[in-house]
Amino acid sequence: MKRLLIAEDNDSNYILMTYILKNHYEFERACNGKEAVEMAQKGGFDLVLMDIKMPVMDGLEATMLIKEHCPGLPVIALTANAFESDRQLAMDAGCVDFLTKPISSQLCLSTIAKYIGE
Repeated sequence: MKRLLIAEDNDSNYILMTYILKNHYEFERACNGKEAVEMAQKGGFDLVLMDIKMPVMDGLEATMLIKEHCPGLPVIALTANAFESDRQLAMDAGCVDFLTKPISSQLCLSTIAKYIGE
């Protein structure tokens, strides 16, 4: 089964993601960007779902560091900020895609599947 890293500091958002993903993927949680970078560098993940606004290190900086060490690891931005400028910042940081909260289960699953399959 494919493994995802979910970088999400908000408990209720993380619980929603586990509900969407539990029957499709294995996953682990990072509670901030620094944890996400450390976990991604250890390996074993097929994709990262990256919240953008997090404590310690934000998702944009974390994505840039992950892409330096793991250039083939797809990172999908998850954010409540739906402006085109936010999308562009995420893509510039190295994200392959951009999902806005609140997230649709079907859109989330189909977006992940585009990059790593079911």
